[in-house]
Amino acid sequence: MGTKFHFYFFSALTFFLISFQAKGSDESYRSLPPSLDRKIDFTKEVKPILQRSCTNCHARGKSKGGFSIDHIHSFLAGGDSGPAVYKGKGEESPLINLLLSNDPDERMPSKGQQLSLGEVAIIRTWIDQGMNWEKGFTFGKFRTAPISPRKIALPKGTNGNPIDRLLVEYFEKNNIKPVSTISDTVFARRAFLDTIGLLPNPSEILNLRKINTSEGRENMINSLLEDNINYAEHWITFWNDCFRNSYTRQYHGGGGKRITDWLKKSLVENKPYDQFVRELIDPVDGSDGFIKGISWRGTVNASQVNEMQAAQNVAQIFMGLNIKCASCHDSFINDWTLKQTYSLASIFSDKPMDIHRCNKPTGEKAKPAFLFPEIGQINPDSNRADRVKQLSRIITSNKNGRLSRTVVNRLWAIFFGRGLVEPVDEMDNPTWNQDLLDWLAGDFVDNGYNIKHTIKLILTSKAYQRPSVPLDKDEDKYIFKGPVVKRMSAEQFLDGIDQIIYAADNKAKERGTGQKRAGLRNLDRLMQTLGRPKRDVVVTRRESAATTAQLIELSNGKALANLMTRGGEAWSKLDHQSEILIDTLFRNALSRRPSEKEKASAIEIIGETNNANGVGDLLWILAMHPEFQLIQ
Repeated sequence: MGTKFHFYFFSALTFFLISFQAKGSDESYRSLPPSLDRKIDFTKEVKPILQRSCTNCHARGKSKGGFSIDHIHSFLAGGDSGPAVYKGKGEESPLINLLLSNDPDERMPSKGQQLSLGEVAIIRTWIDQGMNWEKGFTFGKFRTAPISPRKIALPKGTNGNPIDRLLVEYFEKNNIKPVSTISDTVFARRAFLDTIGLLPNPSEILNLRKINTSEGRENMINSLLEDNINYAEHWITFWNDCFRNSYTRQYHGGGGKRITDWLKKSLVENKPYDQFVRELIDPVDGSDGFIKGISWRGTVNASQVNEMQAAQNVAQIFMGLNIKCASCHDSFINDWTLKQTYSLASIFSDKPMDIHRCNKPTGEKAKPAFLFPEIGQINPDSNRADRVKQLSRIITSNKNGRLSRTVVNRLWAIFFGRGLVEPVDEMDNPTWNQDLLDWLAGDFVDNGYNIKHTIKLILTSKAYQRPSVPLDKDEDKYIFKGPVVKRMSAEQFLDGIDQIIYAADNKAKERGTGQKRAGLRNLDRLMQTLGRPKRDVVVTRRESAATTAQLIELSNGKALANLMTRGGEAWSKLDHQSEILIDTLFRNALSRRPSEKEKASAIEIIGETNNANGVGDLLWILAMHPEFQLIQ
């Protein structure tokens, strides 16, 4: 009894002394809130607290007490008194004591509103969880990329594709060894899916093998780029995501189908990109839905009026610039101000715009102006139509190197799975190869803003034909080694399924699905689950990683099951021997013949009589195969 008493007594005393030492008396310190039982989001929860309470004294060149939070490493380094935080140990971190202190000479922040216990709990939990920090983020002065074009000379003494010539030094510097290019089969599937969104027919792979590798591959790329309809019906998906063209949401001035017709026609014609952009900003018949905003959304607040949405979309899509934060207040993520954003939005307004900060009027009027006056000025006294026309010309001017850099970076990200600059909508971030980015942008302009020219340049490079690699998103420093393995988009997957199914009854053309392309259909549950966005907002890149919902839908969803049933019935009616049917399905789906083991398993599934249910099951197995779903 005595032993237990002494144990509990001294344990309690020790705990009390430690607590007192750490936090002082109850009068001097508020009680430490417990760590939260959930994952803390740095961007949404921690950043706003630090921005409001800490940056006035400890950021943007200010480091009171030697302590700066400009970067995560300076945050961890601490100040004159030593470390402010101990990663993974919120309770032991001196910063938490300062946030809890009631002493005006000690507490942080020393001026302004004291953090609530709920906010302290967020900071404490964030420290406990390892202080996750948004990659590339800083509270310091943000990097601003040059706006003007930069001419890059190709390295002397080397031959071949300019991309490969520009990568020689990069590979040597990073000790990236040469590798054999991918096989004809892998190249064909990669190039077909990337260029026109379809699987290659077995005959097209066979034709490729009959020609010298480099010549044959270039000819195949030429053939794909000349297939204007399939090219347009594939790439319309990317641009629809960008322009929020959902088909079912109605745009002001005509509806989604009007912009769809203009967009498809522009892609079929391979309209020069500068003209493409001008016609969207200064609308022609059929393209006006982009600028006018979408009526279903309406005006949520002052930062989302149609004029502001137009400014946000133009900046994001064509300039790789995020000004959404600066539509409500001065930005936390870059140096753009509220006044500058309103100036851009005012270009699209018929009347002077009142500036609102956090949805409250400031009493100021915005003056129409472009974000980068060094490349062109807007006449604030001209009418709306003239201002918009001025803007369209300034943005597409050869002085604006950002327009060309942004689009070639998007193309690189589409084909390689990661951009030269990441994220692709934040073009002020550093690039892993500035010379390559600038050369591609300059070559794009020199060749008449021809997107197909740049696509061909990329696809015929040895860089594109390197074996695919997984992407480690946690890498502190990205090293380019080749294209990243990507999952098919929702549209590519469904078009691929259609190709296999309708090849049975010859409804498919020589190249195509025989059906309306998925990119031209309204959104349905299956497409949404597979990753097609609702297009409520601008989307310039979809998430490639598979989700639990997708796995469930592919395993048990009725829509896919019905497709497989239809395919099983169609193929089972053909007078094919089992082995021939299996070989045909494998070649159509995976661009290869089955192994002996796969053939034996497939025969067990479909039976000697090509049972419709069995054939449907085999189709489902092929559709679930990584070789089918991944672009390798």
